[in-house]
Amino acid sequence: MRIGKKTKKIEKIPAFLQSALWSYNLEKMNPRDKTDKRIIVEQVLNYGTWKQLEWVVNFYTWREIKEVVKNPSRGLWMKDSINYWMKFFDLKFSKAKLNKALFSPGPKFFTK
Repeated sequence: MRIGKKTKKIEKIPAFLQSALWSYNLEKMNPRDKTDKRIIVEQVLNYGTWKQLEWVVNFYTWREIKEVVKNPSRGLWMKDSINYWMKFFDLKFSKAKLNKALFSPGPKFFTK
């Protein structure tokens, strides 16, 4: 270990978050990592239980959560979830930004 260099403490993600993070290995995630934080927040806001939401709200600041909602990942959000959180944080998205954020389960063969 180098003297003067801070070592990052890797915090464990509670096992009860696994149902919201079904395709992720919690042992390999760090809730303080920028990418992992985004995944955790988005998945819990979309699919989480009340207990999982409480953990996210207690672990992250409202500012951090709002930042994730404000800059949604492409194709990951359920329509009802993103609409709820946009209202909660008083955010307005262009139609194009909203459509990019929405999850679409299959190919779109027909467009208008």
